[in-house]
Amino acid sequence: MSDELSIDPLDVIAVGAHPDDVEIGCGGTLAKLVEQGYRVGIVDLTDGEPTPMSPGPEVRAEEAAEAARILGVQHRTTLDLVNRRLMDDWDSRVALAKEFRRWRPRLILALGDRTPTASPDHWQAVQLTEAAMFYSRLTKWDHEFDHLPPHKIDGLLYYSLNFYSLEPPPHGNSFVMDISSTYEQKIASVQAYATQFPPEKQHIFARLEAMAHYFGEAAGFHWGERLSSPRAVGVKDLMGLL
Repeated sequence: MSDELSIDPLDVIAVGAHPDDVEIGCGGTLAKLVEQGYRVGIVDLTDGEPTPMSPGPEVRAEEAAEAARILGVQHRTTLDLVNRRLMDDWDSRVALAKEFRRWRPRLILALGDRTPTASPDHWQAVQLTEAAMFYSRLTKWDHEFDHLPPHKIDGLLYYSLNFYSLEPPPHGNSFVMDISSTYEQKIASVQAYATQFPPEKQHIFARLEAMAHYFGEAAGFHWGERLSSPRAVGVKDLMGLL
């Protein structure tokens, strides 16, 4: 990718440690944002390979491209970081911060918590994304970022892949996004990863359905995704909530 600024900045970037993270965690939200007219991108920190059932990174990349097409996102890129060895280090922070400076998003959707018994890359991605947001806005340091100009990102929201806990998100400031019109796209985007969800792992779809239904009904929607904010969610129009 060229180091020149994008002609058409993105409104939102969702960051995942591996291809399929954002689809599982916030795919319905991404499709909803596209439906609402926003420009949305995905950054996968690694290619997710190797994995047990995948023939190799080329197939996983094809699955990721198909998932992005289903969601309707305008851009997807995979950084040259290493699956299973992902670390919140200097080079990784700079690589992601360059993407933020290049695409100039207003909002970042990021992994929000560690996933015990699952990939430790998820926890590294939390810290890495938060650091890259900070690096994105720093001035007098352009030489570290290929002279891409600083960019201050307005907002950060977290999605979760921790499906085995009954505890609320650690940040506490959670809310539900209505994905009633995009739930089917979310499921189809996850199904695009055929190598990751063979017959013996089809239970993931029952879990996704149960969670989307639970969160949606709790907020008065048919389907929903729970997101959380590191900052309190403020309201200016109280009656508008009705």
